Amino acid sequence: MNLYSEKDMREIEILQFLKEVIDPELEINIIDMGLVYKVNYDAAGEITINLTLSSKNCPMGDVIINGVENCLQAHFPGFKITINMVWEPKWTREFLTAAGRRELGIT
Repeated sequence: MNLYSEKDMREIEILQFLKEVIDPELEINIIDMGLVYKVNYDAAGEITINLTLSSKNCPMGDVIINGVENCLQAHFPGFKITINMVWEPKWTREFLTAAGRRELGIT
């Protein structure tokens, strides 16, 4: 018996793929950084990501967004990729995963 639907499994897979996208300033992946708020996979050919940045003036925002698009297009060719920038809740260091905290030397 599988506890996860195909959609759930794909969304988990997408989160794993997004670990390939590195925040160029802090040099950790955007998942451990806590920048991805939501992933939605539609088997009909669309992936939607709700993403934030560490600040609205993040100088690497375009690099991160392009990284997400390129990563997902590589793993899901032909899918429509939609990235929604969201600012609520505002990102704080509390969104870092335990791995992200370790990488940044935060205890």
